[in-house]
Amino acid sequence: MTDTVKSRHRLGNFAIDLQHLRFALVASDCGSLRRAAEKLSVRHSALSRAIGQLEHLVGARLFERSAAGIKPTQAALDVLRIARVILEQVDALVDTGRTFGRGEAGRLSVGICTSISTGNLRAALLDFKRRSPLVEVAPIERSRIQLMSALQNGTIDIVISPGLVRSDSKAHSLWSERILVSLPDRHVLANRMSVYWTDLRNETVLLSKRDPGRELEEMLVSKLSSAEIRPNIVYHDVSRAVISSLVSMELGLSLVMESEIGAGSSGLVYRSLRDGNGPSRIDFYAHWRLDNESPILKRFLAILEERHPSSSTAD
Repeated sequence: MTDTVKSRHRLGNFAIDLQHLRFALVASDCGSLRRAAEKLSVRHSALSRAIGQLEHLVGARLFERSAAGIKPTQAALDVLRIARVILEQVDALVDTGRTFGRGEAGRLSVGICTSISTGNLRAALLDFKRRSPLVEVAPIERSRIQLMSALQNGTIDIVISPGLVRSDSKAHSLWSERILVSLPDRHVLANRMSVYWTDLRNETVLLSKRDPGRELEEMLVSKLSSAEIRPNIVYHDVSRAVISSLVSMELGLSLVMESEIGAGSSGLVYRSLRDGNGPSRIDFYAHWRLDNESPILKRFLAILEERHPSSSTAD
């Protein structure tokens, strides 16, 4: 977003600027007005004044201030959520104009809730970038619910996710990935080339509250139908990278998808999870809006179809 693009909402003699919203979001992300001012290359006093003006205009205190930094208030959570959507839509508006102005150049926003450290999605993005070097590829990582919402409001071009998400968008099946168990390298199961779901019965399985944690839990429950043989599942509100660190600290095991092992941590090994039919797998899908006429999106979809042809396409 350029600093010259502004939108104002009049309240008496005052106005909310996009800059107010951008400053508040950066401050919230940094957890510190000082760090936010450094990141934005503005003076601390200017940032503090802008946030104070925004608090006055919305009629609510947005941050609790202390010597340790700042913390969003409950009111701020809704304000900042809406602010983020507004800025994303303005960015999308500006990017759309630039795309048509430059012709072949432009931007492809790809929603993901999986790793691109290795695997098919990484390969497809690299292939697309090689064929369209002037196109900016912008990956956006969030939960599937947030990604599908962004897809529907037009701020994301395409979502690549494990599992089929039922919505008004078009869906195309892509590839499948093996489900692996990540283990400390000194764990007894690390000596096996393959691990069965039933081998997890006495273990502690660490999962992230973020996607695809719930999907992995659903698969675990489906493979171990009896509650008596299920492992102890512990959720943490952290990234998958932090979960890997916890596993390397021998605090438990975890379930990961095949594409995640490219960013592996030291002290970990990965083993394929199997049942009586062989390795367990999870399917990936592409989702996009039918009314998105972007030629850039069409080129990316053509690459996906070329690399992963499938007859499974659904509304």
